[in-house]
Amino acid sequence: MHMLADTVELVIGVDTHKDTHTAAVVAAATGAVIQQATVPATPAGYRQLLRLTDRHHGRRVWAIEGTGGYGAGLTRFLHAHAEQVVELDRPKRTARRHGAKSDPLDATRAAREALGRDHLAQPRAAGHRAALSVRLAARRSAVQATTDAQRQLHALVVAAPDPLRGRLRNLTTPRLVSACGRLRQQATWDTETAATAASLRTLARRVQHLNTEVADHTRAISALVRTWRPELLTRCGVGPIVAAIVLCAWSHPGRCPSDAAFAMLGGAAPIPASSGQTVRVRLNRSGYRQLNQALHVVVLTRLRYDPATRAYAQRRRAQGKTNREIRRCLVRYVARQLYRLLEANPCFDPT
Repeated sequence: MHMLADTVELVIGVDTHKDTHTAAVVAAATGAVIQQATVPATPAGYRQLLRLTDRHHGRRVWAIEGTGGYGAGLTRFLHAHAEQVVELDRPKRTARRHGAKSDPLDATRAAREALGRDHLAQPRAAGHRAALSVRLAARRSAVQATTDAQRQLHALVVAAPDPLRGRLRNLTTPRLVSACGRLRQQATWDTETAATAASLRTLARRVQHLNTEVADHTRAISALVRTWRPELLTRCGVGPIVAAIVLCAWSHPGRCPSDAAFAMLGGAAPIPASSGQTVRVRLNRSGYRQLNQALHVVVLTRLRYDPATRAYAQRRRAQGKTNREIRRCLVRYVARQLYRLLEANPCFDPT
């Protein structure tokens, strides 16, 4: 990839916050600051920022911190006006350690950071990808809350008074939720029993409500995936939730330059750990862990149901590979397969 200074004359670094955005216009050739400004994080502020940069002629690029968070509105606005935007994480710690910190300084650092990097990330796409992302976030929260409430139910039953514990202690989780949701107060119960029954009923009804919410999100996610990239669902082990996670990580064609980059994003690329005459690789514990989990789910499903995957595992096992090593190889293969499937079909939602 070419250095940014070879393709543009201006870099506008933006330090984003909830209420304000601070921008610094930096000359690409020298890194000198031409102008700085702070504007409200509103459409009017975005227009003001664009008018300010229009005063300086030359090819330009915007280097924005937090394009999926505080900078999401500005990123959408700039894309709508055909501006080039690159995404930056926080500046390197060494750049901050020996100097002062302020919004204008951070905006300047963002621009200079972009000039000094060999690889620059593109902001994630909006439209279907953004819709899947918010649905997945809401579903994930509901699933976690359901799990917490179920654990609390079981914990309360363990220490419940005998009139309740005798009825509930041996029930499975679905039956426990159903039974607790139908509990009614009885006049013969003492204060502790009545309070425990009321709490169990509240928790059970919370679980039932959350289960309905999870199902609603799952249906919506499935509909979005089938509308956008239905070919993913034809692959063994790839269901709507796995497909949605893969799509959110991939975002759009070209964001990951290769299947190796996509595997690294998902923590599926082995990390070299060789020294001297010892040649080995170690597990990659970095990357987007939800994508890593989704790839692992695909592998486990294929090991159980896909004859070709089972035959591969048996052959590698005969070569002396452990089950863990075989799964790592398969996770890398699945990352490559899904990436090539997505990149081969150029259709994506540009909105």
